[in-house]
Amino acid sequence: MTTHLAASGVRYSRRKRTQLIILVHWLLTTWGCLMFGGPYAWANFTTLALGVWAVAQKDSIDAISMFLGGLVVTILLDIIHISIFYPRAGLLDVGRFGAGMAILSLLLKPFSCFMLYNMYLQRGGEAPFRSREYYPGFGSTSQRSAYQTIDSPEAPTDFYAGAENKGHTSQGY
Repeated sequence: MTTHLAASGVRYSRRKRTQLIILVHWLLTTWGCLMFGGPYAWANFTTLALGVWAVAQKDSIDAISMFLGGLVVTILLDIIHISIFYPRAGLLDVGRFGAGMAILSLLLKPFSCFMLYNMYLQRGGEAPFRSREYYPGFGSTSQRSAYQTIDSPEAPTDFYAGAENKGHTSQGY
């Protein structure tokens, strides 16, 4: 049993981290529902259901990305919901506790998103903010550009040079 866990230690720890994120946010959301119900509960519990899907589908990029996207959306929704429905006066201790747990859940969500983003990358997801194909020209790349500068000492490469050899015909205009 120990050798099996050592061989799949990375997968084991990723799964436990996802389960811990779900457990913490489920507990804080349940307590937050003491103060805020309705849309707050629906948004957060739906996102946590996506998290259960991410745990069940161990290697699915779609499941972890949906859970990550759901957490990002609930950050915005929680800010709106708490700011609109937080009572100004007459709050009992239970209401204060529920509001405090909802705020604590909101404060922990960016950290959870960071952890889920790293798990997304470990599962094979693309990093859209670091990819050269989305932002060409930034940083050094090993790819050659199809465009040549005017002062280039190299002969320009003919992009369509191999078309005749592959059975393609050029169409004249």
